[in-house]
Amino acid sequence: MYLPIIYQSTDYVAIDKPAGLLVHRTQLDAHATEFALQVLRDQIGQEVFLCHRLDRATSGILLFALNREALCFAQAQFAEKTTHKEYHAVVRGWAADAGEIDYDLRTEDHPSKSQSSQTRYSCVKRVELALPVGPYPSARFSLLKLIPLTGRKHQLRRHMAHLRHPIIGDTCHGDSAQNRFLRQHFGVQRLLLRATKLEIGIPNSDTRLQLYAPQACEFNQLLEALKLS
Repeated sequence: MYLPIIYQSTDYVAIDKPAGLLVHRTQLDAHATEFALQVLRDQIGQEVFLCHRLDRATSGILLFALNREALCFAQAQFAEKTTHKEYHAVVRGWAADAGEIDYDLRTEDHPSKSQSSQTRYSCVKRVELALPVGPYPSARFSLLKLIPLTGRKHQLRRHMAHLRHPIIGDTCHGDSAQNRFLRQHFGVQRLLLRATKLEIGIPNSDTRLQLYAPQACEFNQLLEALKLS
């Protein structure tokens, strides 16, 4: 496996992580044999340190540090919420033009506890396809830009499900009829969620690094097929 590198310096390297690739070894899948961290380490021939995480099913920008000082510098920004992250997602239905979701999420490790969680969203485009899905005579989808203001586990997926606009391809919090429709008509076999922008400060500089996910990718090919590009 080759991981597309979208940025590299003496401190950081960023890749375009494909959907379906775990970021590191985990008990969630004891049978997995490939992980972004190990693949990238072997690819560039040096140790790399994970700065943040992406769900296995999510594609897009994933940042690694190339030394421990840079790692600490980046992790402090993620902890203090001074980074800026943007995602794009295809969801069921026609979403509102814009809004902010302020909905506490229960922690998966301790279901009796909940955490404050906020996500800002805006609608990029809507489409209606003249194909029946479930009880409806046509299928409606929206392409959204999502900005997580907090960083909870599966936050975007759970917030969109709460809004009744679940992300297409989400097998945990999504709509099975819509997912089946997209598989049958468009061959969609993945979660339609992509990390498209990351802005973060870099050591010994007053400027902020702005990273953008490549446009040439499977996600955008699916947007074209759905007439959402």
